[in-house]
Amino acid sequence: MLSALQNPRHAATQLLNFGLILSTAFMMWKGLSVIADSPSPIVVVLSGSMEPAFLRGDLLFLWNRNIFEETKVGEIVVYNVKGRDIPIVHRVVRKFGVGEEAKLLTKGDANVADDTELFARGQDYLQREDIIGSVVGFIPFVGYVTILLSEHPWLKTVMLGIMGLVVVLQRE
Repeated sequence: MLSALQNPRHAATQLLNFGLILSTAFMMWKGLSVIADSPSPIVVVLSGSMEPAFLRGDLLFLWNRNIFEETKVGEIVVYNVKGRDIPIVHRVVRKFGVGEEAKLLTKGDANVADDTELFARGQDYLQREDIIGSVVGFIPFVGYVTILLSEHPWLKTVMLGIMGLVVVLQRE
C-alpha cells in the first residue's frame, strides 16, 4: 500500500481502473434499460406478496416492449404507483378495454384482496404507462444482497471500504 502512495502514477492507474469498472456497470445498466424499454430492467422482490411464484430476494428481469401483444390477464407485471418510489410486483387479474386505454387490476398471489388499496388516491386501475415491465425471467435469492444493503446501511460502508482496499492493494 505504501508503494502505491509513493508512486503517484500507480495510484492514478488504480483509481482509473476503479472508475472504469463503475462506468462499465453504469453503461451496462443503461444499455439494458434501452433494450428492455424499462427504466428499471432488473428488480428485486422485497416482500412475500407473490409467493409461491416469487420469493423475497428473487432477482427479476423485465421486458417492456409489448409491440405485438398487449398485457394479458395472468401476466406478472412490475408497476410504479404515483407518489411512491418502490415498484410493486403483482399479477394482472382483470383487464378492462383494449389497447393503450386498457385499465388493469393487479393482485399479489399471496394477498387476499386486489391492489386498489395500494394505488394512489383517486386511482382505481393501472394504465399501461404505470407498468415498468413484465417479468420474463428470474434468478432465485440473488437479490438478498440488495435487501441486506438497504436494511443495514453500515454494510454499504464496509463493502465500499473492502472494494477500495482491493483496488489500492491490487498489484498489476
